[in-house]
Formats: sequence, structure tokens, C-alpha cells
Amino acid sequence: MRPGIGAALLVAGVITLAGCGTVVGPDYRVPAQAVVRQPAASAAFASAAEAAFDARALPPQWWRLYQDPTLDGLVARAFAANTDLRVAAANLARLQALQVEAARLGRPDISVHAAPAYGRPSAAALGRDAPLPASWSQDTGVTMSYQLDLFGKIARTIEAAGADSAAAQAALDLARVTVAAETARAYVDACAAGQQILVARHSVALQQQFVKLTGQRIAAGRGNALDESRAQGQLDQLRAAVPPLLGQHRTAQFRLAVLTGDLPGTLSANIDECHIPPRLQQAIPVGDGAALLRRRPDIRQAERNLAATSARIGVATSALYPDIQLGLSGGSSGSLGQFGTASSLHWSLGPLISWTLPATGSARSRIAQAEAGNSAALARFDGTVLKALREVESALTVYARELDRNAALHDARDQGARASEQAATLFRHGRTDFLTTLDAERTLASAESQLASSDALLASEQVTLFLALGGGWENGTIP
Repeated sequence: MRPGIGAALLVAGVITLAGCGTVVGPDYRVPAQAVVRQPAASAAFASAAEAAFDARALPPQWWRLYQDPTLDGLVARAFAANTDLRVAAANLARLQALQVEAARLGRPDISVHAAPAYGRPSAAALGRDAPLPASWSQDTGVTMSYQLDLFGKIARTIEAAGADSAAAQAALDLARVTVAAETARAYVDACAAGQQILVARHSVALQQQFVKLTGQRIAAGRGNALDESRAQGQLDQLRAAVPPLLGQHRTAQFRLAVLTGDLPGTLSANIDECHIPPRLQQAIPVGDGAALLRRRPDIRQAERNLAATSARIGVATSALYPDIQLGLSGGSSGSLGQFGTASSLHWSLGPLISWTLPATGSARSRIAQAEAGNSAALARFDGTVLKALREVESALTVYARELDRNAALHDARDQGARASEQAATLFRHGRTDFLTTLDAERTLASAESQLASSDALLASEQVTLFLALGGGWENGTIP
């Protein structure tokens, strides 16, 4: 048989083998026993039947529900400069580059070499006595190699790299969700602390008036030093509540500055002057479990990690089979004057088969490791789904009960204000005793402080609920 015909038959045979190749390892799909497949996971939330919630879908940019331009601007600044987002974006870029590298495994590798040289060969090596003259020589050629993916090692490697890249994208989305929520929370905390400071200072001012009135009564012979000491003691207690609130106010501003990529203490004055925490005046749209499973980035990240571990089972399984590379090389070797002549040309074509035997024990051990990793990834996926559902149900419950508490505290504050006003009037006319009036003042100050604390907690719990719902990035779906 002529060499050209043999080479053609060899190429045809290899191509036929390539066309008949199989992909080892499992074809990925979310297991039927996964928690995400349970109908109850996609149902309406059990705690969302309260009037405070709405079954409508959560909007992509939930913070805009507050209709607060300052908050919108802070979130935009955080997205542009937050350091955690920069880290997540860099990690995504790295894994996308690895995905491109993996995709190139299925393409031919081509290399070119050229080695002109001037020198004198050894005459003795050629069996001659007289030295040979120096001359120019050349060795040039082109080599192409192609990895035949007969058993799917490359296909599974590309599949795993793609899943890793998608998981990194979900991680970036998760970082965005977290940064948006933490920015909103820091803003809420700053404004709530501002409100609590105003309430505390108002209570101090009222108590100062009461101390002054007590002093006037003593001067008129209608009181005693004990009354004055009690009034002054309550004033000192109210004053002591202000410094911690000032500290909370400043630390919230520091958090907000760092979240938006600034140095602590560099926020604009309008943040410092905020004294009313943003609060929705409408029912919160929460959607249902099915929307949550599509929306939460940590669920998508865990699912893509599961897909990657499944693909790596195939990569490990491919070690049981031989690696086959098809190589083709050609070129010219000889003296420089013979470059390109028929006598200097050379070429070769053939497969390179490598198969380590008996190494199946090591390969099966790696398969078992990959399968164990896949089982762990499924457990983490299930845990992530369960955690997401628990966080939402808990946030719904806590927020609804805090609403009830807040309403009761409003009523208590209003009753305390009326009682304090009536007691002060009676005290000025000598129709009630000092302790009754002091107790009414203390009750009002406590009610106002508790209400301000509840307002702050309610605003923070709203953010917690939005964080649990994970709104903003709904790019992925569960296959």
C-alpha cells in the first residue's frame, strides 16, 4: 500500500472513532429528590397572609419602593465603588478566563519552528577523516496536534468550567443583593438614630421644664428638696440616654461611607441631617416560593456548584480510558540551499495513544472522590434552599409582629402624653402630688423612647425582609 493511501485510511479511521465517541459520566439535571423539586418549596409563603404583605412580584430594584432619592443615590454609589463587589467581579473575570481556556482544549494546537544555523558537523561521526567545511543548515516545520475527545473528558471539563463561571456570576449577584441591603440598612440606622436623638433631647427638654417648675414650687414653699432631687435624677437619666445614640448615629454613617467606597466621615451633610427613617407606607410585595427560588443568587450559586461537581465525575471517569491525540507535522531539514526541495521535505501523520495501566485503582478512587463531592454539593444546595425559605418566613413573621408592637406603642405613647399633660395641669394647681406627676413624666419619656426604638427596628426589619427575598437579580433558572 502506498504511504499516501495508508495515511488517508488512518485519518479516516480516527475521524470515524471521533464521531463514535461517548461522553462518560452523568448528564446533569437537578435530582428529583432535591428540596427545590418539592411542590411546597414553590408554594405561597405561609407567613405572607398578613395585611402587611402583597402577593405581587418583588420589583427588581426594591429600594426604589421607598421613593427616597438619597437612598437611591447611595445604592448607586455602592454599586460603583464597593470593595466587596470589586472582589466578586474580579473573581468572575478569572473564572470566565478559565472557561475560555477550557473551551480551547477542543481546538487543534498548531506550532511553527524555524532553526537556521551556521556550523560544521563532526566528520568523525560520519566516518570521515578530513574535516568537513562549515556551512549553513536549516530545520523548519509545522506541527499540529488535536485531542480526540472520544470519551468526553474535554466536554465535561468545558461543562464544569461553564458551571463554575455561572456560579461566580451568581456570587457577584449575591454580593450586589447584600451590598444594596447593607447600604439601605446603614442609611436606615443613621436616620433612625437621628430620630431617637431628637426624641431623647425632647424628653430632656420637657424634664428640664419640670425641674424648673419644681424649683419654683419649692421657692414658693409648696415643695421640698426631695422632690427636687427626684426630678433632677430623672433628668440625669434622660441625659445619659443621648450619648449612646450619638455614637450609633456616627457609626452608622461610618458604615455607610465605607459601603459606598468612601473614607469614614466623608458623607454629605444631608445624611447627618436625616431624622426620619425611610418606611414603606404600602404592603410589601413578596411573591411566592417559586419566584424566590429563581431570584435568590445564593440558590443559583449552589445549583451551579452542583452542576460543576456532576461534570467533574465525568472528568474523573475519563481516566479509565486512553487519551488519543492526532498529530500532523511537516517541514524541511538539510542545508540552507536545499530548503524547499523534495529531498529536504518531511512529514508524518499518526495518533499518539497514552493509557496508563494498571492505574484503574487510582482512577476509581478519583471517581469516588468526585461522587462524594457531588453528594456534598447536593446537600449544600438543599441546605441553601431550606435556609432561604426559613429566612423569608422568619423575616415575614418578625416584621408582622413588630408592626403589631409598633401600633401598640403608638397607642401607649398617645395615652402617656395625655396623662402627662393632665398630671402637669393638676400639679400646677396643687390638685395632685409630686410623685404622680413625676411618674407620668417618666412613663411618657419611656413610651416615646420605646416607640422610637420600635420605629428604628421596624425600618431595619423591612431591609432584612428584602434581603431575605433577594430581589434585584433574577438572571438564572433552575434546570
